[in-house]
Amino acid sequence: MSKPLSLDLSDTQEICNIGKALSSPVRLDILKLLYLESLSIVEISEKLCIAPSSAALHVKMLEAAGLINAEVQPGTRGAVKLCSRKRDTINIELTDVAQNVHDMVTVDMPVGAYSICEVKPTCGIADENGAIGNEDSMTGFYMPERFKAQLLWSAGGYVEYRFPNKLPKNRELQAISFVAEICSEAANYREDWKSEITLWINGIECGTFLSPGDFGARRGRYTPKAWAAGATQYGLLTCWSVRRDGCYINEKRVGDVTVEELGILPDKAIILRIGNKDDAQYVGGFNIFGKKFGDYPQDLVLSLEY
Repeated sequence: MSKPLSLDLSDTQEICNIGKALSSPVRLDILKLLYLESLSIVEISEKLCIAPSSAALHVKMLEAAGLINAEVQPGTRGAVKLCSRKRDTINIELTDVAQNVHDMVTVDMPVGAYSICEVKPTCGIADENGAIGNEDSMTGFYMPERFKAQLLWSAGGYVEYRFPNKLPKNRELQAISFVAEICSEAANYREDWKSEITLWINGIECGTFLSPGDFGARRGRYTPKAWAAGATQYGLLTCWSVRRDGCYINEKRVGDVTVEELGILPDKAIILRIGNKDDAQYVGGFNIFGKKFGDYPQDLVLSLEY
């Protein structure tokens, strides 16, 4: 598996450390050796015909630059430092980051790739060929085929997704947004069936969307022909965003929670839960649509603006 490292001119010290580490032919030879196998400092010194003390200094510089791993492990005669490769490629953008221009990364998540769920009949999941497992049963929600799901519905409860945090390092998060096609859930369908659908990010409530109904009076633009008429057909594209000045739903401010309060941390998953609160006025369930169902050809989309 590739182990890349991406840098730009804002990573000044890291680039300088890498430049120093790569300026020695001996250290380049060490990297060549470690590409194929892990070696101790003594083994490196023997293969390169240099003193162990010199090998140790070279290893220390490569480790400081983040190019290799060096871990102390028990050996037959005391502890040994075992060295292994950490990076395969280094990409350095010779540009700096424009401070007055925001950038964005996005992650698409399939509807069926939830980590946990709590659902209530009427409930089920389906792909473009029909229902997965038995409707109104939890069985289908944990079948392997669920990852192919293009529609998920429940009369209450929630589903929870874990998104990878793709925010580049040393970047300041300005906003996080989540877009999904959703609607209420009634038996068959009912155009005036209201439901309060709430989003939580890392356990923090980020706003409630009032869905006006469960829509089935016309066919969804991308709903497959195998899906029967008389059932839910499409939803409304809904965007939650949390910024530095509060929470928004479809550009309307709905709360005071700011992006700084969400606890978005490097190398930690971003946990999104969507569903009905037990004490909501309208617990009308929810439908969540994938790119092969409904009116919009997209899965669940998380965006990070920085």
